[in-house]
Amino acid sequence: MARTSETKPEKGSKKKQKLNPDGTKKQGRIKQIIEVFKYTQEVDRTTLPWMIAAILGAIALGVLVSWLVLNSPWYGIFMGLAIGLLIAMMILARKAERAAFGRIKGQSGAALAAMQSIRRGWNVDEEPVQIDPRSQKMLFRASGRAGIAMVAEDSSSISMKMLEKERRSIRRVLQHDNVPVHQIVVGDGDGEVPLHKLPNYMQRMKKQLTKDEAAQVTKRLNALRRSLRQSVPKGVDPMRARPNRKAMRGR
Repeated sequence: MARTSETKPEKGSKKKQKLNPDGTKKQGRIKQIIEVFKYTQEVDRTTLPWMIAAILGAIALGVLVSWLVLNSPWYGIFMGLAIGLLIAMMILARKAERAAFGRIKGQSGAALAAMQSIRRGWNVDEEPVQIDPRSQKMLFRASGRAGIAMVAEDSSSISMKMLEKERRSIRRVLQHDNVPVHQIVVGDGDGEVPLHKLPNYMQRMKKQLTKDEAAQVTKRLNALRRSLRQSVPKGVDPMRARPNRKAMRGR
């Protein structure tokens, strides 16, 4: 019998390229940082000056400290450069986040995108808890140790009615439980929270519940969920109401 020959990979052959779930090639970390910087600089021209100022300031401070302590500026240059680059990256990250939120500002689901950027402390519902079939205005909700947060995307009368309706529904479910219910309106007016400040605003809320109490509240809220399909016109699926991820990435 003829022996079947097996092809072996040649030495020096290229490694298999890493791909995203959609089949596109993954970008390197440096290339991603460069693209984020380009987009952020286009939106906010102060990004580069602030990054340069952070690096130069850190180097100057490092040289001064090194000269006073070690009587030599060279160690301070390298130490200041490392610290300056770290601060510059922090500035870039903060400004990039603000630029991304600025791009989706005013779009339906922008508040949900901001809420989902919170890393811990809140359980954010992935779908709107209230939606107006005519205006398509939506209300979002999250629960955590600070209580329950209901977030409206504007201060229109429709959004205010949805906030009040959801508050009454929550109170019926929680009954006499002493659980704080926060009504948050996204916007730039008095008493409103700007979109880019929403994650920090929610994270700084005072924790008033234990972990067990917060978990129990989340379970009760799950029972409050109801289907919105009957109240929505045909062709509109509120369960698929999602923020524009490409806009968040600056594409």
